[in-house]
Amino acid sequence: MTVRKKEKPIEVSVVMPCLNEEHTIGICIDKAVEVFQQRGLRGEVVVADNGSTDDSVKIALSKGARVVTELERGYGNACRRAIEEARGEFIIMADSDNTYDFSTINEFITLLREGYDFVIGTRLKGKMLKGSMPPLHRYIGNPFLSGMLRFLFGARISDAHCGMRAFTRQAYQKMRLVTTGMEFASEMVINAVRAKLKIKEVPITYHLREGESKLRTFQDGWRHLRFMLLYSPNRLFIIPGLSFFCIGLVLMVGLLLGPVIINGRAFDIHCMLMGGLFNIIGVQITVFGLLGKAYFYVEKFQERNRFIEYCYSKLTFNRVLLFGVVYLVIGLIFVLAVVYEWARSGFGPLDAPRMLFFGSVMTINALQVIFTSFLFSMIAITHRKSNGRMIQERAYRQVIDRPNPKAEASSASGKTLNRPGK
Repeated sequence: MTVRKKEKPIEVSVVMPCLNEEHTIGICIDKAVEVFQQRGLRGEVVVADNGSTDDSVKIALSKGARVVTELERGYGNACRRAIEEARGEFIIMADSDNTYDFSTINEFITLLREGYDFVIGTRLKGKMLKGSMPPLHRYIGNPFLSGMLRFLFGARISDAHCGMRAFTRQAYQKMRLVTTGMEFASEMVINAVRAKLKIKEVPITYHLREGESKLRTFQDGWRHLRFMLLYSPNRLFIIPGLSFFCIGLVLMVGLLLGPVIINGRAFDIHCMLMGGLFNIIGVQITVFGLLGKAYFYVEKFQERNRFIEYCYSKLTFNRVLLFGVVYLVIGLIFVLAVVYEWARSGFGPLDAPRMLFFGSVMTINALQVIFTSFLFSMIAITHRKSNGRMIQERAYRQVIDRPNPKAEASSASGKTLNRPGK
């Protein structure tokens, strides 16, 4: 009888998205395999074909790579498919256009073994060969987008869009990636920061690309910027909204009783009208931001949001509705007081436009708060329904996995319990 020796599990998976890279895919696979052999690594190469019409797939298979097909076009789709098909504990991601130096794979793996969760290359701190990156990308686009990412999310990364990066399987699961296009690169860094992963940068050499670039400068740049703004509702909505609201409130309250003269300059009802406009816009933008944060929380784009959890636990629907109603009543008191005085005067010229305008703004904002509370409640119902389902599933698993003392006793005594219906 021959005993088959158990194969060791794959330790490293190199994943490559591919779209018509017949001139370079074979070179990249050879370089990765060479590193495996030199370092004694048990690894694999997974190529995610995204609809190639050339011989890329044929070449990849001939080089011993495992090829998976992703029919939905998009850099993010191809990368996620390759990563999900990978079997290694450590995952190295790199483009298949021969721009990245695969000989640095071992350095990435060493850092993962030392306890880092996410390792990303940096071309800006490394070496760029002549002509490898257009000046517009090197000196404007990449630094600007990386700077925005640092500002919005606190990511201490100099080259957020470097395509060579490594992470553990557990780290990938924590990042919860969903995007389909080039913004996948930004999403990965943002979610790595949000998941509080241990991150490290590695200077790398960036080589001249062979073949046609798939990057569309302005369209993909806008997709990155738009994604970062959408993922940061505080800076896109709430901070600007509260700023508009406060500026408008100061102008309205300051001019409620009459014009104000500062250094010989008069600020009158025209400024108060602008203040009311700012105030209404501020409330609207802030409400959009809060709804955005609630949506992100319910759809689990991030694991936890303490602010939204606090809102759902303390600022209940009834409390917010009550606040809106009180706010509405105060606004209507201002409006009705002016209408009453106007009626007493025989509906002649209106002498209290400031009071009427102030009450009207309060009424508009109160109505926004009231109807927003209903929308928040709808989102909360979805949230509770999702949580209830998860709790039920967890309880079911606990019942299924719970050991049965009778069964164990029967097994120990050599008897078999009869099941109902058997």
